[in-house]
Amino acid sequence: MLPEILKKERTNKGLSQANLATILGVSQQAIGSWEVGRTSPDPEMLKKIANYFNVSTDHLLGNDSLKTDSVKLTKKDLGNLDKLLQQAEVTFDSDTYKLTDDDRTKIRSALELAFFDAKKRNKRKKD
Repeated sequence: MLPEILKKERTNKGLSQANLATILGVSQQAIGSWEVGRTSPDPEMLKKIANYFNVSTDHLLGNDSLKTDSVKLTKKDLGNLDKLLQQAEVTFDSDTYKLTDDDRTKIRSALELAFFDAKKRNKRKKD
C-alpha cells in the first residue's frame, strides 16, 4: 500500500521524486525505492512524510477507515463546500487572507476529511 499511496500523494502535489527527496532530505533513489516497495522508510521518516502531505501515517500505510467505511459525502455536502471555497478571502484568527487555487485545494481536502469524520460520528450516535 505505501508504495502506491506515496506515489499518489507525490504526484497529486506535482512533485518529482527529486523534489520530494530534497524536501525530505533523502536521496532520489530512496524515494524510488519506497515507491516500488523495495524498501520502506523508517518510522521517523514515515512521520515526516505524513506531516509533509498533511495525512496520517495510517493513511500512508493504507490502514485508514476512508476505504472501508460506508459513510460518504453527498453531492450536496460537496456543493456546500464549493460555495464556501468560492470566496476570494477568508478571515482566520482575526486576519484576512486571499485564497489561491492551491489554497482552496488544500482547504477543501482538510474540510472534506473533517466533514467526513463528523458525519461518521453522527451516524454512530444514531446507531
